[in-house]
Amino acid sequence: MRRKTLRQQEAIMWNESCDYDVVREIRVKTTAYIGVGAINKVDDILAQMKQEGIASILCVSGGRSYKATGAWDKVEAAAQKHGITLALYNHVTPNPTTDSVDEAAAMGRSINAGAVICIGGGSPIDCGKSAAILLANPGKSGEDLYCFRFTPEKALPIIAINLTHGTGSEVNRFAVATVTRLNYKPAIAYDCIYPRFAIDDPALMTGLSADQTRYVSIDAVNHVVEAATTTVSNLLAVNLARDTIRLVHTWLPVALKNPTDLKARYGLCFAALEAGVAFDNGLLHFTHALEHPLSAVSPDLSHGLGLAVLLPAVIKECYPARPGVLAHILEPIVPGLAGVPEEADKVAKAVEQWLFGLGVTQKLLDLGVKESDVDTFCDLVEQTPSLGLLLSVAPVKATRETVARIYVNSLRPMA
Repeated sequence: MRRKTLRQQEAIMWNESCDYDVVREIRVKTTAYIGVGAINKVDDILAQMKQEGIASILCVSGGRSYKATGAWDKVEAAAQKHGITLALYNHVTPNPTTDSVDEAAAMGRSINAGAVICIGGGSPIDCGKSAAILLANPGKSGEDLYCFRFTPEKALPIIAINLTHGTGSEVNRFAVATVTRLNYKPAIAYDCIYPRFAIDDPALMTGLSADQTRYVSIDAVNHVVEAATTTVSNLLAVNLARDTIRLVHTWLPVALKNPTDLKARYGLCFAALEAGVAFDNGLLHFTHALEHPLSAVSPDLSHGLGLAVLLPAVIKECYPARPGVLAHILEPIVPGLAGVPEEADKVAKAVEQWLFGLGVTQKLLDLGVKESDVDTFCDLVEQTPSLGLLLSVAPVKATRETVARIYVNSLRPMA
């Protein structure tokens, strides 16, 4: 196989991504502050909230990091300075449930909250976004929201103080939660839950453990691999994808070696922010659709770990349909690709080896999933509300056979 030049590869990527006769929508909606010391912007933000007549705010967080990072001290001081009452709901767990959403909203109602501050990673941000919808739509529950019994057009203003470099939720319109009664983990996407303001301060993220650092960064990589290859993607998503992967490839090993390296944390913060904008524009498909049932059934499973386990098999399935785009965006990890369908196996194995080299060596069998469980997970993919929408924009037809093949190919390392 003759290797194509970089110029030829770029041309293939452009041709696959640029449907010039199809109108694409470009979304960039949230005002984000990124950089060391960005947390101090909370003072200006709360001053603006007060000027708008907001006198009380619901704060949604997990149980520890909001305090351990020092973020809460900044929020509390700013609220006191501007005469704003805070109510703290700090019981969000990884993979939040609709029960948590209802509890947070109830606390917000008790103080007549006029806005919501989310402090944490994806779980607190998603829970806070969901509570903001319920507070603006009296009489509705978390189950109503995530079973699509109504379509919200309004939510309270949302401020997202992000404590991980992976979620992207601080700059987009998405949220996920597990429906407690049904064990479904759907995704929602509404314009009303774009955060008004987002804060990405790398200094708040130096306390992430090595595994958290790995998993959240790999989450960002998954976001862009999917966003760049959907049937509704656009050139902004593709360009952001390439840069996201470059940044994670460069800075994740540095952050793992030296967790307090602020330049590395900044690079990973920027990658995650770019990835959040990318999937806001391009949407997601197989990896997230297939991971949601895994973490709904096993709430202790890290979302990023579940995605890492599935990613190589998803690339193997999708590469023949988007070889130019995937060769372009994965170049930092797998250099010298020609962007031809026949590279699918090679690329999938190379990405798996990259993940192994970062210390993420688990596959589905290691997580307790058996081959006999595949049918159950296929059923959950088909039955969970919203996942059909993700699969409808996948670059290859999302048949049950395709979904099952991805799960089976993720059970153990690729041969």
